[in-house]
Amino acid sequence: MNGKVGVFAVAQVKDKYTTQFVPVKDIKNGTIILDNNEKVTGVKIMPRNIFILDYDVQSGMISNLKNVYNTIDYEFWVIAADRPVDISVYLSQLQLLYNSTNDPIRRKLIVEDINKGNSFVNNNIVDTEYYLLFKIRDEDKMQKRIRTLITQFANAGLTCHQTTNDDLRIILDNFLNGGQTTTFGTVMSSGY
Repeated sequence: MNGKVGVFAVAQVKDKYTTQFVPVKDIKNGTIILDNNEKVTGVKIMPRNIFILDYDVQSGMISNLKNVYNTIDYEFWVIAADRPVDISVYLSQLQLLYNSTNDPIRRKLIVEDINKGNSFVNNNIVDTEYYLLFKIRDEDKMQKRIRTLITQFANAGLTCHQTTNDDLRIILDNFLNGGQTTTFGTVMSSGY
């Protein structure tokens, strides 16, 4: 048959795993280390609702952000990633408060908060997180860029910090799994 079906050639494909297509060697110290030893790192920018500020402050922040982005003289990526919100501890605390309260009005308010929290859990509510990432080989230049970015964003009225390993895993998880969080458990042996 010569490897052809109709007008389409049939390709011989070996089984491949996702890890074979992703050039990530390791994630450590807040950096993704690629197969070619380049590092991807950056800062996590804490969100801030500027629309609750007065117009002049909004305009000033936007102007300062333009200045931050215009001073960056290297390739970078701005990424928004969704992270699932875990409010289980908060819901447990509300339940304890409910159990220790006898006042019917307070109990009613607590039940309303519990129901609202459960609706968040049932609707897969997420926090959106923002990152500015860049690729670099030199460790000293990397640290200098991170310090500069943190200072520049602070001057623009935003708080940020270097990415953590967990941040980078969330970003990769979002891209590789289409925003779906993996929930694979760890298999452990009991060592009989």
